Amino acid sequence: MQIFQRSANSLARLSILGVLVLAGTVLGLAMLFARSGYATRQSEYVEQPIQFSHQHHVQTVGLDCRYCHTSVETSAFAGIPPTKTCMNCHSQIWASSPFLEPVRSSFRDDRALNWTRVHDMPDFVYFNHSVHVKKGMGCETCHGRVDQMPLMLQQNSLQMEWCLACHRAPEQFVRPRSEIYTMGYRPPVPQSVIGPQLVAEYGVQPNTNCSTCHR
Repeated sequence: MQIFQRSANSLARLSILGVLVLAGTVLGLAMLFARSGYATRQSEYVEQPIQFSHQHHVQTVGLDCRYCHTSVETSAFAGIPPTKTCMNCHSQIWASSPFLEPVRSSFRDDRALNWTRVHDMPDFVYFNHSVHVKKGMGCETCHGRVDQMPLMLQQNSLQMEWCLACHRAPEQFVRPRSEIYTMGYRPPVPQSVIGPQLVAEYGVQPNTNCSTCHR
């Protein structure tokens, strides 16, 4: 005795196909979400104890990145400036501005401002600023045009595929060491010409092994 009709075979096939399509759709949406700005916080302004404007300090005032980020050339971390660095100028400039009271309070009480990291790599990722600077990677390459940011944001996704794009083709991004801190840098000759030359001169040999960054 036949329990199921012949059409049941077609329904079973359609059901299996539907499950596969649904699973693929869910997986695809999950991958899109993982790459979205909502997940990576790309292009998202971060609330700070005081809204420091890189645009004003870099473009208008003309401060060099190293004035505040003093260890960028010698340490794995670029460093966050102590309040004393701010007060070098602001003990004279805007010295009584209510906007800068958190800075003055921090200095008076010898209590560091609790800055929120904008480019916050996961704990399982090792990144060394000094190595990248010595190999000719400019601040702008990773951090974007900070001289045009009234509030600091994360310009790039910081995902592994973004890092690997540079590690696999450093000649597309390397610049002369004299231009590391230049915003809006444009190579004097095509990048396709100067890039390979600088890679050879600086001995750039980026690894793509997992252990390079995951330690």
